[in-house]
Amino acid sequence: MKNNSKYKIEFIDKKAVKEYKRLDGSVKKLVDIALSKLSYRADEIGKPLERELLGCKEIKFRKDGIRIIFRIVNGQVEIVEIISIGSREDVVFKEALKRLEKTLK
Repeated sequence: MKNNSKYKIEFIDKKAVKEYKRLDGSVKKLVDIALSKLSYRADEIGKPLERELLGCKEIKFRKDGIRIIFRIVNGQVEIVEIISIGSREDVVFKEALKRLEKTLK
């Protein structure tokens, strides 16, 4: 089967990978579906964020209280970079900001 995805999914750092791995089974299934959709339609889906997270987007699972913070990184292959995954709004946005600041250093 040929993979026609438009975007490559990557995690910004090991902490983002750990957040993903810590998700329980049912929530991980939802996140996997969202990541699959991002690989084809990242430019079309997600709510654009403002202020310090300008240039990033979020996907929110209201029922489960989970958010995925991501951004599209342009290059030879367009990459969707997963910045933070979490259930508490204040924590997920703070973690995303910290991780983005590290990439600028």
